Amino acid sequence: MEFSKDVLKLDLPAEADRIVAFIRDQLKWMHRKGIVIGLSGGVDSALAAALSVEAVGKDKVLGLLLPDKESSPQSAEFASKHAAALGIETILVDITPVLEAFGTYEKRDAVVRSVFPEYGPGYGMKITLPPDVLNKDSLNFFTLTVVDPGGAAHTVRLSPDQAQGIIAATCTKHRTRMMTQYYHAERLNYLVCGTTNKSEALQGLFVKYGDGGVDIEPIAHLFKTQVRALAAHMGVIPEIVGRPPCPDTYSAPVTDEEWYFRMPFEQLDLLLYAWEAKVPLPEIARVMGLAEDQIKRAFRDFTSKHNTTEHLRQFPPSLG
Repeated sequence: MEFSKDVLKLDLPAEADRIVAFIRDQLKWMHRKGIVIGLSGGVDSALAAALSVEAVGKDKVLGLLLPDKESSPQSAEFASKHAAALGIETILVDITPVLEAFGTYEKRDAVVRSVFPEYGPGYGMKITLPPDVLNKDSLNFFTLTVVDPGGAAHTVRLSPDQAQGIIAATCTKHRTRMMTQYYHAERLNYLVCGTTNKSEALQGLFVKYGDGGVDIEPIAHLFKTQVRALAAHMGVIPEIVGRPPCPDTYSAPVTDEEWYFRMPFEQLDLLLYAWEAKVPLPEIARVMGLAEDQIKRAFRDFTSKHNTTEHLRQFPPSLG
């Protein structure tokens, strides 16, 4: 297909039918009765839920709302509203006690206090990668931002060990949510439906045995912009379709663009498609109005993230 700004446009009814058939086939093959899905209040899980309902019916889809004390209240609000529109049963499980028992907040905050000793109650925190990857040569180093009770933000670059300490603690949220989903799936003889999209899958923005530990991935072939378009077609509520994508795992607000992707999805998805399809640089530059140096910076970033996270997309090595 010739590269253009329309290269990611879908035949939305046909694509919905294709995914619905896939879900039905997998349910039959796994001998499961229904589907469990974690509803985050974001567009990926909302679309996966809508497609699941179309595939198996509202009475065989269970939506789990799995907030912790740092989740945005808007997430549960939107997830509940979407579930009500779909007519599916939901169960709300606050995972805060499990995280506190494991020491998730304590372990993470100890790292934060090693950088900002004053960090404590009333503060928020987030970590991000450097912005504007198209125009600046930079490595994928994380910075920590804390927001004090007065609203002032303070930012410091993290060492690799500090960043890994924060990420390791944060990933326990994803794994606790997945543990909860599998409890209900096994209780009901349901399968667990994944919500990772292709923009995330290619660059490793998922947690092994967390949101990456599922039975099926019905939208992992769709870029984020395609997910949004299909979600609108499937009747996902406008509040979710238009909501800026965010990880909702830190106590200070942060978008997916700030946290990991380093550019808007409208640019990211076209560039990811071109990178994967090996579209010639001059053609990309002509279609997207970018300089070839900008494209090369983006491609270096994609390649680095893809290679670093390749193990996440593979089964564990064995001698078998």
